[in-house]
Amino acid sequence: MNVAEHIVERLHAWGVGRVYGYPGDGIGGVLAALAPRHEDQGEGHIDFVQVRHEETAGFAATADVKYGGNPIGCCVVTSGPGALHALNGIYDALMDRVPVVAVLGQTAETAMGSGYYQEVDLASVYKDVGRAYLETITDASQVNHMVDRACRTALAERRPVVLIVPSDVQERPAVVEPPDKHAFFHTSTVPSTPVQGAAPADVARAAELLNAGRKVALLVGVGAHGYSELVEQVADRLGAGAAKALLGKTVLDDRLPWVTGAIGLLGTTASWHLMRHCDTLLIIGSNMPYSEYYPEPGQARAVQIDIDGARMGLRYPTEVNLAGDAGATLAALLPLLEQHDDAWRTEVAKHKQHWDDYSAARAAAKADPVNPEAVVRGISARLAKDAVVAVDCGTATSWYARDLDLGPTHRGSLAGLLLSMGGGMPYAIAGKMANPDRPVLAMIGDGAMQMNGVNELITVSRYAKRWGNGSFVVLVLNNRDLSYVSWETRGTLGAPPDPEQSSLPDVPYADWARLLGLDGARIERPDQIDSVLDAAFAADRPFVIDAVVDANVPLIPPHLTASQVLLTAKAEFSGDPAFFGIVAEGLRETVVSKAKAVLGHHGSGDRG
Repeated sequence: MNVAEHIVERLHAWGVGRVYGYPGDGIGGVLAALAPRHEDQGEGHIDFVQVRHEETAGFAATADVKYGGNPIGCCVVTSGPGALHALNGIYDALMDRVPVVAVLGQTAETAMGSGYYQEVDLASVYKDVGRAYLETITDASQVNHMVDRACRTALAERRPVVLIVPSDVQERPAVVEPPDKHAFFHTSTVPSTPVQGAAPADVARAAELLNAGRKVALLVGVGAHGYSELVEQVADRLGAGAAKALLGKTVLDDRLPWVTGAIGLLGTTASWHLMRHCDTLLIIGSNMPYSEYYPEPGQARAVQIDIDGARMGLRYPTEVNLAGDAGATLAALLPLLEQHDDAWRTEVAKHKQHWDDYSAARAAAKADPVNPEAVVRGISARLAKDAVVAVDCGTATSWYARDLDLGPTHRGSLAGLLLSMGGGMPYAIAGKMANPDRPVLAMIGDGAMQMNGVNELITVSRYAKRWGNGSFVVLVLNNRDLSYVSWETRGTLGAPPDPEQSSLPDVPYADWARLLGLDGARIERPDQIDSVLDAAFAADRPFVIDAVVDANVPLIPPHLTASQVLLTAKAEFSGDPAFFGIVAEGLRETVVSKAKAVLGHHGSGDRG
């Protein structure tokens, strides 16, 4: 056994059963060690997934954990450019608190410091993203304790860790059992016991605060994943309404009348009302960063539950901070809660219904040529109860947040805090690898599709035949524009978007899919939506929906400030070529109508 084989054996002992990567000589020893593991279909099996680009390997390793695959994600990439490519995907793991081990190749030790080919100071490059644990294996006797500490740290802190392995070290004879002498270590591959619930006295204080509230709001994040029933029971006991952070979208069913949906810039008016009119707030496993979408400071008393005590009280001045597992903490809290009446919930439900009616009107409005919300709502009606959903960053995120109904039987995720374009297709691939018997939906804008999606369709084509369920639907929202950026330009800079910067070429995505042996169809008219969606979800192979949609359907925040409205109006009235297409027919709440109202009042204040 050599060092590379020893590393692979130790990673497998920690639960690494799937590795995403791309070959290169700087990591050749580790890849050679993985080859027989891939062929072994017994207990020693490790699946190697070859992606088109190392960035995808980082994203997919992160998403694999999110979708219930490996307990620890793993990507293996080569030295220099390979490691640099992977960095963005590893940052996704850091920002969304996902345990991932990045194994990076490196120039041979004998060549280090010589300005050799692909020689990069990876320890410096990765020192921020690998802050939890980053080490270079330079001696065979280090493998046990470095791999063990890396994996234990990744699981305990839910962060990425980094192991750098020079190419010549990979080939050295392994030291499976280090000597029993000074400066050598004997370590364990047994995971640490999980964190339990918060202290009983603190739980009692939280219950007292929550019982005193009459208008209780829940903010639910990914930390509540797996505890949907407990969250519902707590909400029912408190007569509460609940808003959901994007990463917590599947914790509660969007169709429940007291669940107001997304919160923040892409949230609903119902969630805005919930937060701005509650007197008590319970935050469960969320670190949603838009502080202006919480209750006003001093408006509500607040309790927070999070597995990481360092994340408490960062977004709102909480009075009781319960550090512990959300499930154990909620189970301890529930018996102490008093039954509240439904008066507040009735009010919440009215606002939720108003939002639902408004959303239906938006989706039914005419657009040029196709309304993106109509397409997404059509998908929502057809989505299987066990579907896995991946979404990219951009306007696709907005329609995912607002128009796609998900619940606890689904799995849905994205690069939540990094908000990087290019994550959607890697997430979809990882979701399918982790759940080969479940249907997958990817929602991707044309910008992200051109960035890496078209290439990673090759990966989809390569592995599609091994999946037990062939359903893999890719929705490309083809609006020929970086439209989210265009709306930000209007709303924050008060300038019309520059077509040279924001416009995109029209690519025949469905044709490309068919060239790869997949299937696909294009939607260019509203009357094509139903037939194409029916074909996509009935297909026995991956299917690309090339939906030619209107870039000028407005992305309206749930609460518009006068500044946002006036800046948007300034852009529109100063020669934005999209101006006359922005107002969707039959809708009252548009950026333009608000702009006219504010301009008519001479900018007299924030009318919300």
